Amino acid sequence: MPEFRTERVGRLIQEKIGALIVEGKIKDRRVNPFLSVSRVTVSKDLTWADVYISTFRPETSLARGVEGLQSAAGFIQSHLASVMRIRKTPRLKFHEDSSIREGFDIIQKIDSLNAAVGTNAAGGTKADSTTTDEGRQD
Repeated sequence: MPEFRTERVGRLIQEKIGALIVEGKIKDRRVNPFLSVSRVTVSKDLTWADVYISTFRPETSLARGVEGLQSAAGFIQSHLASVMRIRKTPRLKFHEDSSIREGFDIIQKIDSLNAAVGTNAAGGTKADSTTTDEGRQD
């Protein structure tokens, strides 16, 4: 089966599951609207789909959310079957993905480093001479 088809089905699954999460149609209390579908990998024969879930909240929230989504996988799959126009709806397997949390942590570290450099510059630790674009001192 062509690779573009599995990618297209994966994007559609990602969009539909994300909409179910945000709209609150999954009634499991462990699934909160701060969960995000980061990527979906579909097998070539469309029998399985690995759905990677991420959040910027603490890891315990992510683990509980993935458990809630896995327990609601039957409901989600039946919803996908009614919305998607394909012969075979993939079985869903949910996985934790910490990429959003890691990115959020990196941004916080960069901001704290920028703030530290800014306080050092205000304290007079940088040289007072300025240079032009060509490297000459003015």
